[in-house]
Amino acid sequence: MSDSQPTCPACQSTHVVKNGKIHNGKQNFKCRECGRQFVQDPQNKIIDQATKTLIDKLLLEKIPLAGIARVAGVSEPWLQSYVNDKYQTIPRQVNVRAKKRGV
Repeated sequence: MSDSQPTCPACQSTHVVKNGKIHNGKQNFKCRECGRQFVQDPQNKIIDQATKTLIDKLLLEKIPLAGIARVAGVSEPWLQSYVNDKYQTIPRQVNVRAKKRGV
């Protein structure tokens, strides 16, 4: 990692200060111009389709979300967001047909 001062991704200012560390130990910065907080060289983990398929199968079982997150290797906040998005796509209306009586 270089010792040069990073630039703000929002306003491109070099007037930034150190602002603690994030959960994985990387240095957090704060821009003095616009107030944006950022990490230099962020690492975005992409969840592949095979993992999402595994999560979908595990959600059908009676397993807590924390257990699913451990097995699938994803964070609990990401998993909760994924479940919420899945829940939004489920139709709310139930189609019920009455059975014929006496047949």
